Amino acid sequence: MLWDAERFYVAAEMEEPDVWATLTGRDSVVFNDNDFEVFVDPDGDTHAYGEIEINALGTVWDLMLLGPYRDGGPAITAWDIAGLQAAVDVVGTLNRPLDRDDGWTVEIAVPWRVLAEAAAGKRPPRPGDQWRVNFSRVAWQVETRDGRYAKRLDPVSGKALAADNWVWSPQGAIDMHMPERWGYVQFSGADAGTATERFVEDLNERVKWALRRLYYRQRRFRAASGGYADRLASLGPADIRVDGLAFAPSMQATRDLYQISARGFGGVTVHIRQDGRTWTTR
Repeated sequence: MLWDAERFYVAAEMEEPDVWATLTGRDSVVFNDNDFEVFVDPDGDTHAYGEIEINALGTVWDLMLLGPYRDGGPAITAWDIAGLQAAVDVVGTLNRPLDRDDGWTVEIAVPWRVLAEAAAGKRPPRPGDQWRVNFSRVAWQVETRDGRYAKRLDPVSGKALAADNWVWSPQGAIDMHMPERWGYVQFSGADAGTATERFVEDLNERVKWALRRLYYRQRRFRAASGGYADRLASLGPADIRVDGLAFAPSMQATRDLYQISARGFGGVTVHIRQDGRTWTTR
């Protein structure tokens, strides 16, 4: 990852003995091929985050998620990143099963003017800012049929075997759409390769995570009962701790809506609501 005043740059190198791709139309569902994916949530609230997918043919799918799929999304495929630059290089031969390839590389440059739509203050990052980011590599199991690559099928169901997934920041679940579990990227003002700054933890992320655990419990409660708990005690908050802070959440709730809040570090209050969005107030 690199950045300058104009763009966010990402490069990836992937080993792969069988480089293949089929999709050529912009905004195709690219993960149906092997692909590389970039996810960016500029303000870290888990809503309005960008996703870019690219396959070995250089086909791009860029979309905006107004919220994770679990919270109703929706995904806006019509959201196109004006000025996006993306390219691939195949180290081997594309779509030729009779030889072994070394792999393929991806380079992507994303203009800040687009990502800033979802950033705090509607602006590009500054040195010291932190954004939530993750990367995913999707790889299907393939074999050769009739001289072409084809996805391996489950002998029982007849459907393609599940794809393998690699991520930059482990999430504990096979689901990229858990923005609260992506990694943190801290922007440095130093030239590439010369940075000496240390990562500075935002302590209120601990409070967000504590509230997120209550959000997970509310989801389970609703799945079991048909509505959200209207009393915090029903969620068992007593076992949730925040290092360095007395965690004392409060909740306002109806059967279909809720907001849970807790005092955080530095005089702020941290909030989460039923659609998973988090924010802070003073």
